[in-house]
Amino acid sequence: MSHTNLTYVDWLIMLLYFVFVLGIGFALKRFMKTSKDFFQAGRSLPAWICGLAFISANLGAQEVIGMGASGAKYGIATSHFYWIGAIPAMIFVGIFMMPFYYGSKARSVPEFLRLRFDEKTRALNACSFAVMTVFSSGISMYAMARLIQTLHVFDYIFLSAGLPLGWIFHLSIILSAIIVLGYIFLGGLTSAIYNEVLQFFLIIAGFLPLVLIGLKAVGGWNGLKAAMPNPSYLHSWHGMAHANTNPLGVEVFGLAMGLGFVLSFGYWCTDFLVIQTAMATDSQESARRVPLIAAIPKMFFPFLVILPGLLAIGAATPKPVTTERVENGAIIRLTTLPTELEAKGQGLVPAKADPITGKIVLDTSGKPLLDYDLAIPSMLLHYFPTGILGLGLTALLASFMSGMAGNVTAFNTVWTYDLYQSYIHKGASDKHYLSMGRWATVGGILLSMATAYAATGFNNIMDTLQLVFSFVNAPLFATFLLGMFWKRATGNGAFIGLISGTVAAILHHGMTLPIEAHTGLHGGWIAVIHHYPSDMAQNFWTAIWAFSTNFIVTIVVSLFGTPKPESELVGLVHSLTPKPELGHLPWWRRPEALAVLLLIMVITLNVIFR
Repeated sequence: MSHTNLTYVDWLIMLLYFVFVLGIGFALKRFMKTSKDFFQAGRSLPAWICGLAFISANLGAQEVIGMGASGAKYGIATSHFYWIGAIPAMIFVGIFMMPFYYGSKARSVPEFLRLRFDEKTRALNACSFAVMTVFSSGISMYAMARLIQTLHVFDYIFLSAGLPLGWIFHLSIILSAIIVLGYIFLGGLTSAIYNEVLQFFLIIAGFLPLVLIGLKAVGGWNGLKAAMPNPSYLHSWHGMAHANTNPLGVEVFGLAMGLGFVLSFGYWCTDFLVIQTAMATDSQESARRVPLIAAIPKMFFPFLVILPGLLAIGAATPKPVTTERVENGAIIRLTTLPTELEAKGQGLVPAKADPITGKIVLDTSGKPLLDYDLAIPSMLLHYFPTGILGLGLTALLASFMSGMAGNVTAFNTVWTYDLYQSYIHKGASDKHYLSMGRWATVGGILLSMATAYAATGFNNIMDTLQLVFSFVNAPLFATFLLGMFWKRATGNGAFIGLISGTVAAILHHGMTLPIEAHTGLHGGWIAVIHHYPSDMAQNFWTAIWAFSTNFIVTIVVSLFGTPKPESELVGLVHSLTPKPELGHLPWWRRPEALAVLLLIMVITLNVIFR
């Protein structure tokens, strides 16, 4: 990607953002008097604030860079992550699951598992969730470092000091860690939520102009159709009858079961990263509305984050450009050459370079890998002028910060409440746990920095995230589903089922490999007995195996055990829990009415882009 000079206007916009987010942390520090204030925002925030934070907690690098990358790699089929892989699950968690979470007064998802099952199930989930949060935070950190490296922001300083340009990646990791650590250490979950709301509006302000300018440049929707490398790129259901006839490399069952059910419900219904924002509201009724409010903008975000990826892959690949001018009667020709990465890329998506050595990464057939993660940054640099470029880059940086912050706040809560307080230091003062929460924030940031380097092995961070979710969230959803709707499920069944599901995911990943991928992080590290058309197809089936194994094992083990008395399951199992009283609300203001409207809207979108 060619060098782009940022002017003082661009730098000023980004500087104001960083000052603002740190200012929020300093402003809220005086209100962080108890651990409840720090970890749960005092359970006092309104539904609309938490609704925007609920979706913004998911608007990190996964959403912005990852969805743009997947749009370039897989086409409009990426919309399934929204219309199949998000909206139904968000409706389910709002209507059915929030009464359990909020009504139980559990401070975290692992603590809910303790109430429903037992301590060992809680401990297992707390450990696996802590690992997942630092991986997710590390991926956001990696994406931010790659962006700064790609923009050549610090090139002049490093060259002047005689330092290797590869060190810019390390410096970027450190800078992003310091900023996020600052405002979370000071203001806790409340600081994260208010910054997530700010980030939500920045994303819209930064990406809506990008989509409009990009569409105009390619000649509108019809021009985009003509520029696509494959006609199926603009159809969400085209070729889904077989795994080898669509960009995602997965058939209808794998999509519906792997993404639409296991991964989506596993994420939105059990991931404390998003659940914690709904639990920060002031009432159970507000908590039920939070996911439904968030589903409205979520439904239309494909047009802001997937379309730029399509526009990037459909644009003309940079070629040498020769310009002529007459000077003192002589004709002077100047030829501008694209960089090697640009020339060997496709459209505005460059070839992938190793962040340390700078060499082009090749697949098993010797072809350059495309760096899909740079689809949206390339679009910003190609189309945005001064000022607007600063706003677009700030939107990107805000998404990375938000993704990191959401995961770190979830990590410090689970570590403090579910591990430290429960097993390491019981009976300490509330002030002690508040202090531990702040130091856990430091630990979470350091671990995230370590995991950021693991993400360098993938050319699409969405592939990386879905792999992590298939190991953690997929088996966990089976535990929640049985626990909430089958009062016969036991603690031993849940514990052994969770272990079995995770082992099944590990074995499946270790014995399968995507086509053209190297063994290792992509799988096949035990033995390759099956090849998948894509990383995403492998992730979907890993999730299916993990969920199914856990589901079956939990049922079998529970049938040989003794369940908890029904008196201890009130508020934890659906059939034994009183339904929320909504008689004071007219039908059109009830959560169920909004849920029906959302379902109609998402079906309509699927039909339009089928």
